[in-house]
Amino acid sequence: MSETTQTIPRESIDVLDQLMKPEVQQSLTVLVENLPKLAELVTILTKTYDVVQNVVTDQVLIEDIKGGMEEFVKPIQEGAKGIASAAIEANDRVQTAQTASIGLFGMLRMLKDPQVQKALQLSQAFLDVLAERRSQKEQH
Repeated sequence: MSETTQTIPRESIDVLDQLMKPEVQQSLTVLVENLPKLAELVTILTKTYDVVQNVVTDQVLIEDIKGGMEEFVKPIQEGAKGIASAAIEANDRVQTAQTASIGLFGMLRMLKDPQVQKALQLSQAFLDVLAERRSQKEQH
């Protein structure tokens, strides 16, 4: 027996010792019972990996996605730039204007402006929505 022990590498003995433990044997039994499911899962993961790998390495597809995103983002970006430039211009006008304040008659004239009317309607609708949501929360 001592000759056999000497010819078997130490790593093999360690593995055999591990295999003799009941918890390792139980784990191996579970693995063997679930091999069909594990094989199916590995197959699905392999196919998914292949698809992802093809997508990631397809320069034409990447350029198409990039172009589509740019077409989607560009109008939003231009709109934001337009709003920002209008806000800057309005601020500049207020800063350079030497008028002291807007009086009652000035406010009445402003109320006739269609843009002011839209802003007031939007503000009123926004406040109505907030009030409705608040009352719905209170009812629950």
